Amino acid sequence: MSKATFNAVLWSGIAAAALALAAGCNFAPHYTPPPMASPPGYKETNGWKTAEPSDAVIKGKWWEMFNDPQLNELEEQVAVSNQTIVAALENFLAAREVAKQARSQLFPTISADPSYTKGMASAANSGNGNGNGNGNGGGFIGSNNVANANGSSGRNLFSSYVLPLDATWEPDLWGSIRNTVAANVYTAQATAAQLENMRLTLQAELAVDFYQLRGQDELIDLYSNTIGNYTNSLTLTKTLFETGIDSELDVAQADSLLQTTLAQATALEIQRAQFEHAIALLVGQPASTFSLHPAPREHHPPPVPLGVPAQLLERRPDIASAERAVAAANANIGVARAAYYPNVSLSAGAGYESATLAKLAQYSSFYWSAGIAASEIIFDAGRRKAATRQAWATYRSDAATYRETILAAFQQVEDNISALRILSTETQQEDVAIRASQKNLDLAVERYKLGINSFLNVITAQVSLLQNQQASVNIHQQQMTSAVQLIMALGGGWDTNSLPAAKQVLHGSAGH
Repeated sequence: MSKATFNAVLWSGIAAAALALAAGCNFAPHYTPPPMASPPGYKETNGWKTAEPSDAVIKGKWWEMFNDPQLNELEEQVAVSNQTIVAALENFLAAREVAKQARSQLFPTISADPSYTKGMASAANSGNGNGNGNGNGGGFIGSNNVANANGSSGRNLFSSYVLPLDATWEPDLWGSIRNTVAANVYTAQATAAQLENMRLTLQAELAVDFYQLRGQDELIDLYSNTIGNYTNSLTLTKTLFETGIDSELDVAQADSLLQTTLAQATALEIQRAQFEHAIALLVGQPASTFSLHPAPREHHPPPVPLGVPAQLLERRPDIASAERAVAAANANIGVARAAYYPNVSLSAGAGYESATLAKLAQYSSFYWSAGIAASEIIFDAGRRKAATRQAWATYRSDAATYRETILAAFQQVEDNISALRILSTETQQEDVAIRASQKNLDLAVERYKLGINSFLNVITAQVSLLQNQQASVNIHQQQMTSAVQLIMALGGGWDTNSLPAAKQVLHGSAGH
């Protein structure tokens, strides 16, 4: 057969297999996301005013809603310097390359294995030559008899130059490879959503730590002012004691209250330091070289646009990741089902083989081969059946996880809406309580100076005022953190359109 005839046969076989592939079966079930009903609205919004309709969508850089330049600067560092995000990004890149590896199985594998061999055959395999050097050589290419000293036939020397080119291909007749590719693409998309969820989580964690640190600053400032007031009270009791108006007991009580408050103020520094160190880790900096200077409270929770509950399915990266996992499990059912059908493989080879390098490129040295093979498992003791059942069970498990993720999302949104609504009312109530405590303290001090009441009444009023002021600071801190957590629960401005498409997964570059 000529090379032209060989090429025609080879490409005809490939074309026929391609047609078979195009008409190949796909045993994966038709996929639609598991149904999940969404409520028409959020229950906890009753009596709570949200953002104006013109601001119905959270923007990508959601932290800018808080109008804090220092927070903005820190948030920008998280996206590029946090090592957890870097690791999550590399996990996505690895998952993308797995999908590319699976896709490569749709195409033929072509290999070249050039070789050169020179050797000498054993005497037992050299034939019965009579020393005339006729070169029959026991079948070795280029073999030559070497006569020994007494004229009898010696061993055969041989040389071989081979330049082969081989191709193999398994047509995806039953969709096993296509479903494997699809499952890996969905897994890569799920990993991309996990990356975005991790990014959102850490950005929210930074904002929470930031406002908790600012809450500590406010408490430290409150305790500093209180310590000054308690110091003045101690001075007053000492003065009255020295003039004989007051007792030594009141001096001791005033001093005890002051020292206790000093210890409490010192303890606040521990939590502040820990929040500062946590922020350093989140922005990818050593805690030893990172610091945030104390600053007063300047901001209030921003109005957060809620949208409708159905939008959570499109705006939460964790929900998107769970849904993509379900899609991957659905594709894996097709892979398991395809194992019931025979594997078909095509092979072809061609090349040149010669005993001398000079004759290697001649037509007489050309060879070729082509073939087709099929294999089918006759008995496997239920292995394929068990694998199919496992694939279905995994699908149902992932579907349940998807629904649970949606329910948890609804819960988180409702939790933080109710927290903000209730904290808003509690703030107003606490302001009234602070004014009442301040008035009570003023009256207690006046009556103490007049000798009507003991200093114990002043201490009671001072402690009550400090407790209410501290509660007010804590409530404001909870408002800020609840606003951050609500934004996170709503997806932080992300949506499923940000997920890489299948083409981007399979054809994206290796870089970031």
